[in-house]
Amino acid sequence: MTSPFNFASAVLTWFDEHGRHHLPWQENTTPYRVWVSEIMLQQTQVATVIPYYQRFMASFPTVVDLANAPEDDVLQHWAGLGYYARARNLHHAAQQVAIQGGDFPQTLEGLMALKGIGRSTAGAILALACQQRGVILDGNVKRVLARFAAVTGEPNNADTQQKLWTLAESLTPHERVGAYTQAMMDLGATVCTRSKPLCLYCPLQSQCQAFALGTPAAFPEKKKSKSIPTKKAYFLILENPQQQILWVKRPPTGIWGSLWCLPEIVADSEDELLQILQQKFGLDDPDIDYLTNFSHTFSHYHLQLQPIRIKAIPSLLADSESQWCSLVQAKSLGLPTAMMKLLTML
Repeated sequence: MTSPFNFASAVLTWFDEHGRHHLPWQENTTPYRVWVSEIMLQQTQVATVIPYYQRFMASFPTVVDLANAPEDDVLQHWAGLGYYARARNLHHAAQQVAIQGGDFPQTLEGLMALKGIGRSTAGAILALACQQRGVILDGNVKRVLARFAAVTGEPNNADTQQKLWTLAESLTPHERVGAYTQAMMDLGATVCTRSKPLCLYCPLQSQCQAFALGTPAAFPEKKKSKSIPTKKAYFLILENPQQQILWVKRPPTGIWGSLWCLPEIVADSEDELLQILQQKFGLDDPDIDYLTNFSHTFSHYHLQLQPIRIKAIPSLLADSESQWCSLVQAKSLGLPTAMMKLLTML
């Protein structure tokens, strides 16, 4: 294995020529801007994140602006990115920072005390925005290191994680740590990719143990696949005489937490559906129009959505957790992707 200095030197030399240097969060670098980008980039591709990031920064240019914003506004800017707990945690952490005077902590421990910031995100903020030595281990870096040292075991296994953290700590340099951090993320995203890695162009090829074994794509070990269940739910398109549709705010926990959705009913039969419509919405013998169903996949199950359209009685009023909106008005709500798809169907 090469020395830590040679490893870093090879990565930095590659980065200077081939790395990404003009991403939006690399401009006017601050802990706030880096932090928002790091949270958005969790589980999400750079190309997808860029327009969301730009809109987010235009609306919330400082951490205090984000802290003072209503949660609905924050979630509306996040709608479509998925994993909405990230947005709620971001908002909560911004309020933590605002209470502390609006300045981000400058230590690993201080950053990790903020809601939703783990060890790797904190390390990225230190390295990219605070000119301090921070160590990261995001998905891209895990892949590069697992292949470089042929580390066995699933990457999220505790023992494997510890091996990779030890490796990351030993290889992270003390000089140009910000450039090195970005370089490692870029290397994993553009060269050492999940499938069909471009080993011919990799600056670590000569010392990469997975390449020497001839099986780079075998590292890191893939999670054992398991079948995920399918659930079914009815989503109600309740339309009043003004041609407005009823939308309800989801609970803060669970899927689509705190986002706006059509009312949902889980029923095993049409009789049960009619019973719930009568008990919950006061709809007796409703005229139901069944629209085309479709599926939406979460990390742990498939959801089969069955939209049903019903002319609602005028006495069905909205409350603080629900509102009547026209189709145009609904677009300004924070809607998850599945609801946006359903909106286009209407």
